[in-house]
Amino acid sequence: MGLEALLTLVGGLWMWLAGYPFATRLDLWESVFWAVAGYVTLLALEELTELFGPAGYDELDRLMRSLGRALRQSGLSYTAAVALALASAVGEETLFRGALLNFFRSHLSPYWALLLQAALFAAGHPAPGRAGRLYVVWAFLAGLVFGGLYLISGSLLPGILAHFLYNAKGFYEMYD
Repeated sequence: MGLEALLTLVGGLWMWLAGYPFATRLDLWESVFWAVAGYVTLLALEELTELFGPAGYDELDRLMRSLGRALRQSGLSYTAAVALALASAVGEETLFRGALLNFFRSHLSPYWALLLQAALFAAGHPAPGRAGRLYVVWAFLAGLVFGGLYLISGSLLPGILAHFLYNAKGFYEMYD
């Protein structure tokens, strides 16, 4: 969880020094609505990925399951994996949406800012082989979803919640 803490620290410090808000408005029910909408969108992206890239998807699924086995063998409990899912959601949303998206928005149009932060998010999610190429494309699209949640809602909370739910689902499946 060291990397996740570092992402949170760097992103949070950057946001604080630059004066970027965690939320320009914070409505709990609106945040939950957008989080669920984002999560459902990520599930749809997963289905489309499997439909249009079945070989890469199967390879990625095998890669993730082997990662799950390695995590279990290392002694990481499912509870710790859920904590890791939350920590990575907080860290990545803080850095990529809270700091980078806001930084790019201060220099570029929201459209280009959204694309650029998604590209950097994707670059931070490498994996080997055909599965890796597919995963980078998927991460780019997920970065667009998370960035869109921030732009639409004015808050990091929906992205953090959607990201956490998706990561937790992934850990659950990896541990299956």
